[in-house]
Amino acid sequence: MAQFEKEIVQAVLIADNNVWNFKPLSDEGSTALLPLVNVRMLDYALMALNRSGVEEVFVYTSLYRSSIREHIRAGIATDAAWSFKMTVHVIGDEGCRCFGDAMRDLDNKALIRGNFILLGADTVTNADLRPVLEQHKRQAKFDKGTAATLVFKECANNVRTGNELLIAVDRRNDRLHYHQRLRMHHKESRYQIPLDVFLGNSCVALHHNLLDPQIAIGSPSMLSLFNDNFDFQTRDDFVRGLLINEELLDSRIYVAMLPAAQYAHKVNNWPAYQLVSRDIINRWAYPFVPDIGLYKLQQQYVFHKDNIYKSPEAHVSKVALLQNVVIQAGSHVDSGTVISDSVIGANCRIGKNCRLTNAYLMAGVTVMDNCKLEHCVVGDGAFINVDCDVSAGCVLGAKSVLPAKTTLAKTLITSSPSRRRSEDEVAVELKSIGPNAYIVSDLTTGDPEDSDGEDLLPQQPLCIPKMGDLLAPLDEISYCSDFSEDDEDGSRAVTPLPDDTNIFLGEVIDSLTRGFREKSNPDFLVLEINSSRYAYNMSLKEVNFNVVKAVFGMQSIVEPANNNVLVAINAAFKQLGPVVSNYIKSEDAMMDCLKALEDVYEENHLVREKISQIVHYLYDKDFVSESAIQAWFEQLDEEEHAHLRQSLAKLVAWLDQSSEEDDDDDDEEDDD
Repeated sequence: MAQFEKEIVQAVLIADNNVWNFKPLSDEGSTALLPLVNVRMLDYALMALNRSGVEEVFVYTSLYRSSIREHIRAGIATDAAWSFKMTVHVIGDEGCRCFGDAMRDLDNKALIRGNFILLGADTVTNADLRPVLEQHKRQAKFDKGTAATLVFKECANNVRTGNELLIAVDRRNDRLHYHQRLRMHHKESRYQIPLDVFLGNSCVALHHNLLDPQIAIGSPSMLSLFNDNFDFQTRDDFVRGLLINEELLDSRIYVAMLPAAQYAHKVNNWPAYQLVSRDIINRWAYPFVPDIGLYKLQQQYVFHKDNIYKSPEAHVSKVALLQNVVIQAGSHVDSGTVISDSVIGANCRIGKNCRLTNAYLMAGVTVMDNCKLEHCVVGDGAFINVDCDVSAGCVLGAKSVLPAKTTLAKTLITSSPSRRRSEDEVAVELKSIGPNAYIVSDLTTGDPEDSDGEDLLPQQPLCIPKMGDLLAPLDEISYCSDFSEDDEDGSRAVTPLPDDTNIFLGEVIDSLTRGFREKSNPDFLVLEINSSRYAYNMSLKEVNFNVVKAVFGMQSIVEPANNNVLVAINAAFKQLGPVVSNYIKSEDAMMDCLKALEDVYEENHLVREKISQIVHYLYDKDFVSESAIQAWFEQLDEEEHAHLRQSLAKLVAWLDQSSEEDDDDDDEEDDD
């Protein structure tokens, strides 16, 4: 009779996603419980699974498990929309530190009994996944080595959120042959795809306009593959490993495309948060729209023209609500205030003559008179005093208090004076701008000693991506690998790199960025760089040059917190110094290092302002010698590099004087 038993549709939700990208709010609670248009992100994922006929869900979390469990209990008690016909379990392990660990733990617990749906708690989709599940089952009957079916969605956004992909697929059976995640803030002029993809397959389709919402259908063998391969740390590791070792592992990956009418997006950072909020308000994710009861089975908003959603219990008088605004119950807005493209949580108070554009306020926020909020997020219970200007991707933590007339841009604020992950760690004191307002610097978010690698899904950049204008074209965004053209003042233009060199540099930047974040063994990073060197046939001189450029090309140095580039450089070399030392050994290599710094000087204005201190730092740490600095300085053209020579003049004079004193001491010793 067992063969006639109905197969229960199971799903796994990974809750501890993108802890890094949502600081400081992720230090105060689970990212799965972060409100998105006044609904917890976890609820969007649970409702999507409920609509897809899922009967049993395992929410996997290693952080804030009690908070998530309490939220699930409250949802069941209040008859949340997802609680009907679906059982939800909250599981996890405190030792879990990555997506791969979660999958291995699930395999050890033996909770999954067949094919299952896998997605993150930060995925928003109105898609019906039942047809994709059936497609996966049919494929698994035909190909016993089917490990997973990845679900993608065509996109036309001009803003990258880190979820965009280039893939190569067999057009006959949708089998995946190539997978490359596209970098944020980067516009590729061309793509490089291994020739074997085309030589071994007669019918290949390339897709470069795809969005990865982190939805997959997994076979039971998917979990055992993670258990057998401990180097699978992320989902991308799993995909890459199977594509490289298909024959050895006897496992294959297939692809499914969502229909154009269905919506799916992963909220993996603040730009994605802004984008998905806009899409929900503009009703692209219908029926997941504010005026339909999502978490509670009752209408909470009245829908007005221009996408204005206002609760009947919100008090708004003589306020200009321009477009795309959500105001929850209990909030009060005074006269003269203008609000557009914003979300106001419950019980907020906004004073007179304020201007809010792309502002996202959680519950209980107070904004006093004459404030300007633009492209920012404000946590629960925060207080913004009069005449404040908060813009350009700022994030204010819960219960933080901004003093009057404060101006902030690209800054993270927390209410706690120190940050400590565990009892064993030393607290890091933060710079204060008020009694309950402390700046979270790049050192406390990007220093590898302050990161425990908790994120369960793909790698994040070291500088937290900030909100901005979603209408800005990609080629207007400043990004690391841009090269300047001739200026009107005749300053030196940087020569564009050849294609292979450019690709090599990009791969080294990716390796060092990941190694910095994960505190990887420097020897492993050297092996990665050497592999890329041989793949692109780079000379040792080119490797020396580009390794140094790659360190200075990391996001933590290109866009350091509070523009403190010296702190960012110190943090980078503290972790990556052994990698640089592996290549920069001889006098010739030191010259390559300094010439790379010469290029960085032209590209990064923050480095340009601190060039003397940076060269001095490299000298103090024995990356470059006194003679190398002097020889490099002598080679700098007096006209072309006049400003650089002027910046270095005092340092070189000090080195000359130090060298003369050492010579005098040696002469005295000889006389004795």
